[in-house]
Amino acid sequence: MFSDRAGPRLALTIVVIIWSVFTALTGAVFTAISLLVVRFLFGMGEAGAYPGATRALYKWLPAKERGIGQGIFHSGARVGAALSLVLMPALIDWIGWRWTFAANGLAGLVWGGVWWFWYRDSPSEHASTNQAEVDLIASGIAEQQSTPLNIPYIQIVTSANVLLAMFQYAASNITFFISITWLRPYIEERWGSQAANLSALPLLIGAVALWFSGTLVTLLHKRGMPVLSRRIPAMVGFTLGAIGLLMCTQTADSETVWPLIICFSIALFGVEMTLSPSWALCMDIGGDRSGAVSGAMNMVGNMGAALSAVVFPYFVAHVTMPYFALQTGTANSFFVFAATINTLAMLAWLFMNPLRQLHELSSSQLRLRLATFAVMIVVVITALIYTNFLMR
Repeated sequence: MFSDRAGPRLALTIVVIIWSVFTALTGAVFTAISLLVVRFLFGMGEAGAYPGATRALYKWLPAKERGIGQGIFHSGARVGAALSLVLMPALIDWIGWRWTFAANGLAGLVWGGVWWFWYRDSPSEHASTNQAEVDLIASGIAEQQSTPLNIPYIQIVTSANVLLAMFQYAASNITFFISITWLRPYIEERWGSQAANLSALPLLIGAVALWFSGTLVTLLHKRGMPVLSRRIPAMVGFTLGAIGLLMCTQTADSETVWPLIICFSIALFGVEMTLSPSWALCMDIGGDRSGAVSGAMNMVGNMGAALSAVVFPYFVAHVTMPYFALQTGTANSFFVFAATINTLAMLAWLFMNPLRQLHELSSSQLRLRLATFAVMIVVVITALIYTNFLMR
């Protein structure tokens, strides 16, 4: 919401400064409580990054180019994550873990300064744009305005489109966040420390998937298929994700890590294909409120990420399944769980339509929707707390 009102130039500058400061301060903590507080404040700052960037892209891209724009943007996060899995251990060995946090914080502060002086909220305000470019962007945005400005935000965020977008984004995060949380230690435990660096490979494959999917979204939209341009890449992606995850269940007894890396790369390629259409859909639906709409989707998506980080070790240690996971000690049961969620997310896209028109609801209908949405979020948070602290 802040990105929508203040503009992404100011919002992202503040966001990156906040997360950079608290990243650096992480290196100064000495107790578990101080670590929790600092990382919580870091998370509050970082939360505005993707919604703010989506709002920035909305003002600078015609509707037909939103897919490739989102693909390029998100691929940067994947490349950065892949590099961090390899570079951060070396940096820690060189300057220590405390100064490593300080170095990362400094990098963010530099980015914030460059962004403030270079970016402008409107193409017409930037010295490097000409009138033809400004007109092209404006006409491309106007040609796909599906949500009237008089529709209240709570109605948009509780619409079928956005609720389904939340679910499918949580599904993709359940798979993706394994790559930056448990994949490396899981590989190291089963195949040794020399194999651990291969955990960065699926992330690089994911970056390629984002460019591929973004290009596919753009090509389909240019061919006059605004709905299918979002739906087809996402459905293909979740299908590949489910197939790759089920293939991972056949690698647990392999003598080398490569079968798992290949199969999980297929899965990650699939789920990363879903990001460009997901965030482009938020731009289609949200319009000038793209930041707030994408923020709502990202909120529930991060709950899926939190669930993934919590339940993965639980599945490995405690859950068995016929045929796939006859005994504990492998991630097979989690892979089946994630594959099932991906399949449901693929089906969800059958009912998502960025051009679906919304009609203004009465006050009582809005209050009912708000109450239902609040209850849903409370249930999800309660489930996360239960799995994190009580399911032991």
